[in-house]
Amino acid sequence: MQDLSTRFFWCVLLAIAADGCARSALAEGAAPLSALAEMPVKEITVFKDGHAFVLHEGPMPTDASGNVVMDYLPTPVMGTFWTYATDKDAHLTSVVSSRRKVLVPQTALTLRELVEANTGADARIVELRGVGDKAGIVEYDATVIGIPTRTSEELEETSPPNSGEMLPVLGEVVLLRTSSGVSAVPLAKIDSISFKGNYQGKLSRTEFRNLLTLKLNWGAQPGKKADVGMMYLQRGIRWIPQYKVQIDGNGNAIVKLQASIINDLVDLKDVTAHLVIGVPKFALKGTPDPISMQDTLAQLSRNFRDPSPFDNTFSNAIMSQQVAGAMSSEGREESTRAPSEEIAGSGKAEDLFLYTLKHVTLKKGQRMVVPVCETTVKYKDVYTLDIPFAPPPEMRQYFHGQQNQVDRLLGQPKVMHEIRLANKSQFPFTTAPALIVNNNRVLAQGLMTYTAIGSSTDLVVTNAIDIKVKKEDKEIARTPNAVTWQSDQYGKIDLNGVISLTNYGNKPAELEIRRNVLGKVASADHNGVAEMVNVIEDDNYRPEDLYPTWWQWYSWPNWWGHFNGIGRITWKITLDPKQSVDLGYKWNYFWR
Repeated sequence: MQDLSTRFFWCVLLAIAADGCARSALAEGAAPLSALAEMPVKEITVFKDGHAFVLHEGPMPTDASGNVVMDYLPTPVMGTFWTYATDKDAHLTSVVSSRRKVLVPQTALTLRELVEANTGADARIVELRGVGDKAGIVEYDATVIGIPTRTSEELEETSPPNSGEMLPVLGEVVLLRTSSGVSAVPLAKIDSISFKGNYQGKLSRTEFRNLLTLKLNWGAQPGKKADVGMMYLQRGIRWIPQYKVQIDGNGNAIVKLQASIINDLVDLKDVTAHLVIGVPKFALKGTPDPISMQDTLAQLSRNFRDPSPFDNTFSNAIMSQQVAGAMSSEGREESTRAPSEEIAGSGKAEDLFLYTLKHVTLKKGQRMVVPVCETTVKYKDVYTLDIPFAPPPEMRQYFHGQQNQVDRLLGQPKVMHEIRLANKSQFPFTTAPALIVNNNRVLAQGLMTYTAIGSSTDLVVTNAIDIKVKKEDKEIARTPNAVTWQSDQYGKIDLNGVISLTNYGNKPAELEIRRNVLGKVASADHNGVAEMVNVIEDDNYRPEDLYPTWWQWYSWPNWWGHFNGIGRITWKITLDPKQSVDLGYKWNYFWR
């Protein structure tokens, strides 16, 4: 009778200890991880700004209720998340995202986890007992009853209202059945444990996971699998275009496009990828859809951050705190727009166009460079000269240590050698870096700008060192009180200018010259076109930025624009080898 009571007692203890794992998971509704799955990606549309439209679709396993449960929670842009079912026997009724408890199989890595995984096993225990001089090792045989556990149910019952679901809490001791009874031994005191016979190397732990559940209504018995899909727009994959322009020196150019694809979103396996030229307007691209749950926002690399004009505001770098645009080595003012911002399509009016790549495989965190297309187009050599206007005389007194910068801007002008590509291909060119080569020798790297089919674009190669230029401006007359504006008298300065060019090369050069002046342009020789510029609406004036940097250094008086404006003179000429030309022009400037 005593033996039966003893055996019953040990069975009860074993059941209580095992309850720590069993009740905290299965009895409390923790879903087994085997019911979870990730829907494969079938197709993806990638934009240059880092957004991607992802299409998942395929047969997915169902749980006991006939629903598809996925351990994948996207972070879509508000209003772009859509799901569907293509299974003829199932109808999609709703989609639920929630934090749920699931059983996650794990390999036991620590002594504690091995003890937890081998409840009921017979083992040889090596225990550390005593402290100091009385410390020693005791070895004995025992049966592992288990680790006492406060279950989720118990914690939730004893916690304040609305505390939410909780995970089970394991104790710091293990219950061992020995010949002398049941011992509660601190896990930290167990030096080693040897299991007799087979042992379990894995255990299941209860964790919180953000799950996406597609609830299905089956007309009959739920199937083991269901054909379902979902699509959404999310930031995390971008493509960066790159061009190589191979010229032959005879007017033919091979333009090759390759794409660098950055994937920080989801594993791609044998998918169809559409690379998009242009970025459509996403009205709510900064607002995540509620289905994503706010604590699941992905941490993305710098490749997906929106360019900010304040990125360097608090930098310790002195150069980043300089007011004004950068200067190139030639002394010409450079645009303050970041190249990466232009490449991403920001501020560029690009029509949408798709390049389709088949069988793309790219894991999350990987990068890929892949050829996209190749075309042959015509090009011609063009030589350009752009001379900016100088600050007005009355402004110079306000310069404080900035005169050197203005002098570099207005220094000796240089003719630039460019190649003009005529896009007669079947697709547009997009904004991207372009490597210019000739016979596998690198000539330069420029920035290709968006070029629609049938139009042309210019790529800067280098300074045209064989074409020398000299500019000379002279005041020829000064007339006080030349005109009157609302009782105010204005003086007039008449100025003449000459641009002298000489071609020391051995080939004719097609030259395009542009001279900008402040005041009112009058005339130009050699068929030059003289006109006043509407700087507010004319993008041809300064495409990068509307005014030069120094424009903001001066508080322009309200009278300045009554008679003055910005004039532009343009010439298009062909200069034969060893030939020179003097291009003359006249303009006026008014002051009060």
